[in-house]
Amino acid sequence: MQLWTDLDQVPPGFGPSVVTIGNFDGVHRGHQAVLDRILRLARGDDAQAVAVTFDPHPAAVHRPESAPELITGLQDRLALMERTGLDATLLVRYTLDFAAQTPEEFVARYLVDGLRARTVVVGHDVRFGKQNAGTLATMVELGGQHGFEVVAIEDVGDAGRDGEGHQRWSSTAVRALLAEGDVGQAADVLGRPHLLRGTVVHGDARGRELGFPTANLGDITGLVPADGVYAGRLRRGAAATCASLSSSDRTGSSRPAAPGEEEVLPAAISVGTNPTFDGVERRVEAYVLDRTDLDLYDQEVALEFVAHLRPTLRFDGIEPLVTQMNEDVARAREILGGPAS
Repeated sequence: MQLWTDLDQVPPGFGPSVVTIGNFDGVHRGHQAVLDRILRLARGDDAQAVAVTFDPHPAAVHRPESAPELITGLQDRLALMERTGLDATLLVRYTLDFAAQTPEEFVARYLVDGLRARTVVVGHDVRFGKQNAGTLATMVELGGQHGFEVVAIEDVGDAGRDGEGHQRWSSTAVRALLAEGDVGQAADVLGRPHLLRGTVVHGDARGRELGFPTANLGDITGLVPADGVYAGRLRRGAAATCASLSSSDRTGSSRPAAPGEEEVLPAAISVGTNPTFDGVERRVEAYVLDRTDLDLYDQEVALEFVAHLRPTLRFDGIEPLVTQMNEDVARAREILGGPAS
């Protein structure tokens, strides 16, 4: 996938193209359906499949006090978009100057002159241009003026959480599920386990003292789910990107790493403040099952959340805490298919 961070980087004469526009936070199954649609249209029309996306999120520019937390960091968003098979992504730096363009100016500069769009794929609720004045009707009108077709797609989703009705696959839905700690349902919407990444930093070393050495994450990108204990995986090496995930990799078993590849390790993950020790700082830490030999300090790793095991609890002393940790590890091992100790 070609990645352009400025319109001037688009090669002269590029196109024709089939283009879609969006934030694509999380690159969930709804986004994947849109991207699959433009790929099929492009392949059937001898065109290039291109996504236009933004950084930072527009809400962070217009209303930073209420902007949503991002499900995925930029690195992972682009890796997931590349995995769909896109030919190119135009990553637009979102600023107030960019937002001041009229719908007509945006379409002419980016879609027509820059990408030579033959087809533009958007949702029925599309908004673009200054003060979000552009709508689907505007895009259709401009398509008629500039000679590109507009394809409007319906929302996609599946049955509601109670098994009835329709649940739209959306970034908002994923955020709500992660806020509840429901990483299983979030994975259903995402099409893969939720992932965040960070650099392993030094903690209090309590886990090592208790027989469960943990990797504590700092500089985290990606949405941290609700406090609790989870079964998951730790990925390290080869940039540990989610571009290496496949849909068959959603439920948990680890695999050995070939030289130069990333390593995927089953883990029990804790999110919270360590209330047993009167902690106040919210932390994300992972214990790699049955491994006490790992030195991960200063390495970037990715954590995947496969299943919620229990909420964060306060224990009356070390002994009941260790007993519970052993139970957590046993449940995680059962879910993830790791070796028995």
